[in-house]
Amino acid sequence: MYVCGMTVYDYCHIGHARVMVVFDTVARYFRHKGYELTYVRNITDIDDKIINRANEVGEESDSVYERVNKLTMKFIDAMHEDERALNVLPPDIEPKATQSIPDIIAMIETLIDKNLAYVGGNGDVFYSVSKFKPYGKLSGKNLADLQAGERVDVDLAKQDPFDFVLWKMAKADEPSWASPWGQGRPGWHIECSAMSTCCLGDHFDIHGGGMDLQFPHHENEIAQSEGATGETFVNIWMHNGFVRVDNEKMSKSLGNFFTVREVLKQYQPEVIRFFILLSHYRSPLNYSDEQLNDAKAGLTRLYTALRDVEVVDAPLDDDYKNRFEQAMDDDFNTPVTLSVLFDIATELNKAKKSAQQDKAGILANTLKILAELLGILQQNPNDFLQGVTVQNMGYQIGNLSHSFEVNVEGNASVENKIIERSDAKKSKNWALADQIRDELKQQGVILEDKPDGTTSWRKS
Repeated sequence: MYVCGMTVYDYCHIGHARVMVVFDTVARYFRHKGYELTYVRNITDIDDKIINRANEVGEESDSVYERVNKLTMKFIDAMHEDERALNVLPPDIEPKATQSIPDIIAMIETLIDKNLAYVGGNGDVFYSVSKFKPYGKLSGKNLADLQAGERVDVDLAKQDPFDFVLWKMAKADEPSWASPWGQGRPGWHIECSAMSTCCLGDHFDIHGGGMDLQFPHHENEIAQSEGATGETFVNIWMHNGFVRVDNEKMSKSLGNFFTVREVLKQYQPEVIRFFILLSHYRSPLNYSDEQLNDAKAGLTRLYTALRDVEVVDAPLDDDYKNRFEQAMDDDFNTPVTLSVLFDIATELNKAKKSAQQDKAGILANTLKILAELLGILQQNPNDFLQGVTVQNMGYQIGNLSHSFEVNVEGNASVENKIIERSDAKKSKNWALADQIRDELKQQGVILEDKPDGTTSWRKS
């Protein structure tokens, strides 16, 4: 499986998080089903946006290569931090465009030899779209309709307005590499064709990415790859839907995006992952505080069911396992799998209430193991419910932890207040007990009282 990854010139936004979480979940499930999976997700570390940003923010004393390298390394590191926070397992292979230049040049040479590419009037190398007869088979577009219905800027360097660039001749203050056509750098589309085929071969199973990449990026990848190799490029294409804000696609170009880091200042990372899984991967995902609060409430319900249960290492409940797998087998239908988890939680709560400890332990085990396939419910329940996320799913999350961690000292203060309130109730000082409860509530702490006292608490 090859997935188009991030272009690293800024922090990841929620749209990027959706790509990471969706295909991480797909990878987890394939491995659960026994497939030997090689998962490749690339990094685009050279393009116009990267060069422009590097020249804007870089040190004038640095060369353009140093400016670009410093920028991309900064945001690659940040991407990996966001990835770990969201409990996204790293891909098996993570190729970079700048490390794939020889493979890119070799593919372009093959396309020229096959008369599918040419050197344009400005020295750039272009792909001749009209020479690839199946062009448009992925998106359902055809050149005749495009020519009739869409305005295309005239570029006198091209033989046809729809031809796209494979190799760009070097410009001043840009990184460049030697090639048979002179100093230059690759176009965006050819990078993924070269990286995917070099990592997975000329023909492989699954290619994924955001819906916005279907045309022209993935259409162009097919033309390049199949034109060069003569083989079917990919068996199955998977595209996740857009993230929307106020019914508009979230994107940096529209300026309506939220970075993962910004959202982590308000919500624990597992809440973000759960929010993404609540929608089918192909559906639009509507971003709002209300939606995230609903996700937090749902996740709280599941963790509350797991609290105070001794998990029993036993075979999974067959009925729930089968329902879960049927949903995942049906195009990775995570909303249905989550409904299965909620059904388990309901039965688990009934078993706890009736003191059926063994049954509760078996159900808790089923809940945790199935949830792990979605990358959730692996924390200590009390840690999640009390807002402690020093480590997320076994990963140290570095300098992100400050934005959502409730530190141990803060928790100790809450525990002391609970003891103080308990003492007040024992002394029948109801006014003080109510005052402490209200103070804690203002701090976002919800006390859970039972007849024998306050047994637990959680963050609202």
